[in-house]
Amino acid sequence: MWWFQQGLSFLPVALVVWSAASFVFSYITAIVLHHVDPLVPYISDTGTIPPERCLFGIMLNVSTFLGMATMYVRYKQVSALSPEKPKILRLNKLGLTLGWMSCFGLCIIANFQKCILYYIHVLGACLTFGVGSIYMLVQTILSYLMQPELHSKDIFWARLAVFLWSCSSILSMFVSSVVLYSGLYGQNLVQKLHWDPQERGYTPHIISTVSEWSLAFSFLSFFLTYIRDFQKISLRAVVSLQGQTLHESPGSFRAEEQALLIAGSI
Repeated sequence: MWWFQQGLSFLPVALVVWSAASFVFSYITAIVLHHVDPLVPYISDTGTIPPERCLFGIMLNVSTFLGMATMYVRYKQVSALSPEKPKILRLNKLGLTLGWMSCFGLCIIANFQKCILYYIHVLGACLTFGVGSIYMLVQTILSYLMQPELHSKDIFWARLAVFLWSCSSILSMFVSSVVLYSGLYGQNLVQKLHWDPQERGYTPHIISTVSEWSLAFSFLSFFLTYIRDFQKISLRAVVSLQGQTLHESPGSFRAEEQALLIAGSI
């Protein structure tokens, strides 16, 4: 059995691989069609013009589903490991809420392009990366509280390092974007897809785009730390039949349910 076949470790693996592929494929398509510059465009710019916009949107929608599934499994795992620790359970519920908010933001990014509905796209980015960073912080704190009995120190330090990487990328992107869009380098830069290295504002533009790519891959790297944990989780379904056929009346269902309950109590 391969390492990614153990338990539910395929979930974070699929999330990371699929999300990275959505960035790379849309980037390659946009470059081949000369829709953006080859040197580090914004990720959102590579999903602005058809056909890469269609590819970008549908692949990120799948990433949203994989992210929600991964976060829910992590939530159930922590709940099962610490059923009698109220502080951990509260943080765990907060983490799930923040994580799903971040996934909703990713869905907004996928379906509302920057050059068309800029402010909605920015809202999605704030939910994805801003709220997502808080989710990473909560999970890092949980890893600290659960060590050394349930978590190794190495996992805690790895998640802390990725969280700090994410925060530094957010700070760099925020500062460079504020400088770029301050009005000193022209107007309507949001619609600008091609940049000349000799233009004013090219340096903050490159810093901003590099920071965005760094931020995206810091998020993906955080979910890689779930792989070893998810190898210890298995999923099974329990089927409960409410009747022997599919065309019985509700009354017969209730009678059969009662018979099953009596039989089960003997």
